[in-house]
Amino acid sequence: MTNPPETDHAIETIGGRSVLFVMAAHAEYGEKLKSRIRPLMTGVGPIEAALHTGVALQQLETRRGRPDLVVSLGSAGSRRLEQGEVYQVASVSWRDIDASLLGFTKGVTPFLDHPVETPMPTPIEGVPAARLSTGADIVSGPRYDAIDADMVDMETFAVLRACQRFGVPLVGLRGISDGAAELHHYDDWMTLLHVIDEKLAEAIDRLEAAMERGATFV
Repeated sequence: MTNPPETDHAIETIGGRSVLFVMAAHAEYGEKLKSRIRPLMTGVGPIEAALHTGVALQQLETRRGRPDLVVSLGSAGSRRLEQGEVYQVASVSWRDIDASLLGFTKGVTPFLDHPVETPMPTPIEGVPAARLSTGADIVSGPRYDAIDADMVDMETFAVLRACQRFGVPLVGLRGISDGAAELHHYDDWMTLLHVIDEKLAEAIDRLEAAMERGATFV
């Protein structure tokens, strides 16, 4: 069993406010991002993302106070968006949850008050926004047909739930690593990660500028 990293070293001060950056995989954390941020690495998938983000926020609340903002960033798949480009998350849904046989709306967790699709702040000028679906599966080819979103990932909704628990706003940034063609191998996902690394770093610079101008995250 592994423990989450020390979170005191993951907090950045940007635009005069404290920010916790959250990523899933070291493969997505390239040289451009390394020159700007020290993210909390949660591991891949919604369970790891929720667990380690929640633990980190609890540790921060105890030791130094909650951050002003969490930013979830990394790669995503899309069949319709431009490959290698970075998008802000306009909204996020959870495609795994389906209790419709008991009369609950598909995409809504029973007995929790959350919509099928949760809007998210998009404060960064010049970075397009797109709808995101989170799930525990890798999506490829015709499996996109069943998903009502522009792009897919495995962590953002889980990070959002942890942030909601602690009352911290979340901004999502995702670079499109795959989806135009079917995935057949790990290397298919890796091909554009160096491009996404550079563009995510540029988006962070734009986020800092937006925060310096007084951007809000309601």
